[in-house]
Amino acid sequence: MQRHGAHLLDATSARFALWAPDARSVSLEIQGQPAIELLPGADGWFSGVAPCQPGARYHYRIDDELQVADPASRFQPEGVHGPSQVVDLASHAWKHPWQGRPWHQAVIQELHVGVLGGYAGVAQQLPRLAEVGITAIELMPLGQFPGDRNWGYDGVLPYAAQHSYGRPEQLCTLIDQAHGHGLMVMLDVVYNHFGPDGNFLHQYASDFFRQDRQTPWGAAIDFRRPEVREYFIQNALMWLCEYRFDGLRLDAVHAIDQPDFLVELAQRVRAAVEPGRHVWLVLENEHNQAFLLEQGFDAQWNDDGHNALHVLLTGETEGYYQDYQTDPIGKLARCLGEGFVYQGQPNRHGEPRGEPSGHLPPSAFVLFLQNHDQIGNRALGERLSRLCPPTALRAATALLLMAPMIPLLFMGDDDGSRSPFLFFTDFHDQLADAVREGRRGEFAHFAAFNDPALRERIPDPNALATFTASQPDSREVLAGWHGLYQQLLALRRTHIVPHLPGSRALGAEVLGDKALTARWRLGDGSTLRIDLNLAAEPQAAALPSPAVRLFDSSDNAHPDSSLAAYSCVVSLLPPGQEAA
Repeated sequence: MQRHGAHLLDATSARFALWAPDARSVSLEIQGQPAIELLPGADGWFSGVAPCQPGARYHYRIDDELQVADPASRFQPEGVHGPSQVVDLASHAWKHPWQGRPWHQAVIQELHVGVLGGYAGVAQQLPRLAEVGITAIELMPLGQFPGDRNWGYDGVLPYAAQHSYGRPEQLCTLIDQAHGHGLMVMLDVVYNHFGPDGNFLHQYASDFFRQDRQTPWGAAIDFRRPEVREYFIQNALMWLCEYRFDGLRLDAVHAIDQPDFLVELAQRVRAAVEPGRHVWLVLENEHNQAFLLEQGFDAQWNDDGHNALHVLLTGETEGYYQDYQTDPIGKLARCLGEGFVYQGQPNRHGEPRGEPSGHLPPSAFVLFLQNHDQIGNRALGERLSRLCPPTALRAATALLLMAPMIPLLFMGDDDGSRSPFLFFTDFHDQLADAVREGRRGEFAHFAAFNDPALRERIPDPNALATFTASQPDSREVLAGWHGLYQQLLALRRTHIVPHLPGSRALGAEVLGDKALTARWRLGDGSTLRIDLNLAAEPQAAALPSPAVRLFDSSDNAHPDSSLAAYSCVVSLLPPGQEAA
């Protein structure tokens, strides 16, 4: 199978390959050189060797008419519509030997490179993140998108790291610096669709897509074709092997209708990384396909857990929260005891969702209170720090950081940020109008925005002010929050993480409308117990002895027979001693 894109053979030449099954001819146009005709080969490939050096800029020209960037371009210094650039990462001087961390040590913070000021801005955050106890950062997608600002899910050139964040070499430096601080670096990758501006595959490689199946983003990508599968698998291997990312989070794989592609990708990744190196593979998958978590993937984002917690904390039940408005505490208990809430039960549309997951270890699930979707897909981008009492958020945070599931934070969580994170893009003309009106139309059925005049309050995604408002403000934080995270993560690191391998859930019991108790047997035989009350009133509960308590979020002393309002009590019982 051909390798997509341009690959240096030595200091003076490179091999170029383009899959263009609809093209009659393909020429390579390197700036400053005469055009070179690429030779047609089997199965729609055009390829050839040309004299060039790192830094050379080039286009492809299809049928002597259409000029396009390389769909496997490694860098677009002038944006999606500019020339591609040959990049040499093999010569990068890595400073820190690094084999990574085992998955059970993961405490992940998701962040957006753009709002933090590019790769250099992220690098400034690394010492603080390591100090608080975070062990990994997860970058929102980097694939080249139109304009200078975007969440990253509108990328059209997935091999090219976004030019407005810095050069590829600077991305390597950021990853190397993170390794020097003991931090893993994950990347969110989008393999389910391309963005709306700058993708020309339809015009010369229509077989890349299925005409018989549509997605919210247009024709579905055809993962039945080996050239298409290779395009994305080679992309995954590039990030992991050339940039030395430590893991990938695969966005919305429920939109990929060939799950065997995902299994193949995991197999290829596991075979490619050197022995002893830790690489993490995580899914976002609304279908709750538990079988994939036994096919080479470490874990899945657990939306069920977040959604139940959000309903309990805020009382909101519109949109997809409707699936959790009935018995949210029971659903949270199922999440803590069995992984997924929906394991085949019908959702609000009457459609069965999910597969049984109770046999999987707790570490197969990534739990979170917030992420880019859950904040930024709100009309006004509010965080939980503005939506619920701080004491309730403190209790939920204790659950997040002390439960055996893998905790995921969003940037600013560890400071108690109250700054919004909004949906932002950098589109222009008709596309900008469509995105702005489409964004406001999404909220027409929400009670707070059913009046058209109210919808005008929703920020324009394309306005620069929307982007700047999403930049974290260190002055807008909850007092004491950084210390809270530092304390809880130190407890997790000392008492829980060493014993996570081999752990299993022992079940969860509902105590009241917003209260529960959950237990897990850790790998050393000890029992972790968490008692949670998200109600404004105390809850009767037979708590373990204070002698075994690791943490109590309550500011006031309370009897062993009562769980305080908005509180979380974490206890660790030694092997052989059972919780009451």
